[in-house]
Amino acid sequence: MKKLSLLVLGLALACNSSQKTVSEAPEPKPMVSPVSYAETITQEDLKEHLYTYASDEFEGRETGTPGQKKAVEYIKAHYESLEVPPAQSNGNYFQKVPLEVSKVPEGTMSINNTAFELGEDILTFSAAKGNYTEIVYAGYGIEDGDYSDYSGIDVQGKFVLIKAGEPVNENGIYEISGDMEKSVWSNASEAVGKKSEIAHAKGAIGILYYDMLSFPRFQGYFQFMKNNKSGRMQLASDDSNDVLIYINDDAAKTLKSDIEEDHVPKSIKTDIEMDITSGNDEINSENVVAFIEGTEKPDEYVIISSHLDHIGITGKGQINNGADDDGSGTVALLEIAQAFKKAADEGNGPKRSMVFLHVTGEEKGLLGSRYYTDVDPVVPLENTVADLNIDMIGRIDPNYGGARNYLYLIGSDKLSTELHNLSEEVNKKYTNIEFDYTYNDENDPNRFYYRSDHYNFAKNNIPIIFYFNGTHADYHRPGDTPDKINYDLLENRARLIFYTAWEIANRPGRLVVDKAAD
Repeated sequence: MKKLSLLVLGLALACNSSQKTVSEAPEPKPMVSPVSYAETITQEDLKEHLYTYASDEFEGRETGTPGQKKAVEYIKAHYESLEVPPAQSNGNYFQKVPLEVSKVPEGTMSINNTAFELGEDILTFSAAKGNYTEIVYAGYGIEDGDYSDYSGIDVQGKFVLIKAGEPVNENGIYEISGDMEKSVWSNASEAVGKKSEIAHAKGAIGILYYDMLSFPRFQGYFQFMKNNKSGRMQLASDDSNDVLIYINDDAAKTLKSDIEEDHVPKSIKTDIEMDITSGNDEINSENVVAFIEGTEKPDEYVIISSHLDHIGITGKGQINNGADDDGSGTVALLEIAQAFKKAADEGNGPKRSMVFLHVTGEEKGLLGSRYYTDVDPVVPLENTVADLNIDMIGRIDPNYGGARNYLYLIGSDKLSTELHNLSEEVNKKYTNIEFDYTYNDENDPNRFYYRSDHYNFAKNNIPIIFYFNGTHADYHRPGDTPDKINYDLLENRARLIFYTAWEIANRPGRLVVDKAAD
């Protein structure tokens, strides 16, 4: 019995020793209140930043101009003063974004020995040279779910003839939607991009696009740029072989006389000669990207974005200062970064890494954000948890009928129900802003969801929220100046975004994407 008692005592001591070891494991750090950090975002600091950033000295911050260069230096200096490091591994805050201005091209194109004049019968901003004896007719050029216009055809290395619109049967039922409602494929502006992406992904070297209803609008744009000796700014990394040529009714029916009636894809024997040249001007610009590493999940990233550029100087020499668009978003982001840095300095840094992304070229077509997502993501897109995009949060929409303490939210529920609910809960807890989802409607004619930098993240199934105060009489005009900003609203709206980012960065689980786009 004595031996047994000693054995039991020994086991008990061993167990106690083991339990002591387990109890010494570090406890998960409790989440601290973010209020004291949010309160570092003040009207006074926002105003001081904006009166510099949207001053005449910055000359309207047009992409590629000396004013835009001053803007990026200002942003960089702020992060250096905070000791918030650059996100790039090369130690540079500036992510170079190579751009070019596509000049209106010159040249000729003939189809079956019939000449078609550039600017009258055909329209393009691309260089296009070569002789082609065969093209592929791809009907509407759609591939969506079970429907494909590319079944049984090979477009590799060939030009593809595509027409606008989408298939509809004799009863008025659209094949894509399955009812009498048109789908996105009937939206002229969006469909041409989607159809082009599909064709190029399948190896097509160029597209001949027939849209009889939209051709006059495209033609007007072409003539405007030709007369003003201007061109379209685009990413220099865009493949020069991705040729898009709009053709009018005469050119389309020279290629295929029954193009309106026949929807069946097929190869077409033809004789096309192209001799179109374009001299593009190179533009150098840059995004600014800063970073605070997460304490527990450093390989998951929350991005807050705003665009640093504006539209520059008018033809009459007036400066478009862009205080609201998007000076308000820029200075809000600077202050939000400062709040996160203060938390990190006090040992309360975010569990996930924070990326502060100031993009260029938004006014030229979301170019800086597209370069970031499509060409050179500084942090992996698959590890990017969300993008909170700030574009115009300092003014009041004169058409808004509610309380002045409001904000339009766009996209919060498009990909993640969890993000939308989180956003609502954070607002109720901290800021009590009246959220308005008018522009979140799929049928909103303004289509703001597609018109700011968050879209390039959303198309990659990264949950987003777009914060927006709406337009006003000074939108894209010289009257958008710092004295017209409502700094109390700018403060509260910036704090809202900080609180939302704080919650996303510190919550236990990553946001669930339950509505992934195709």
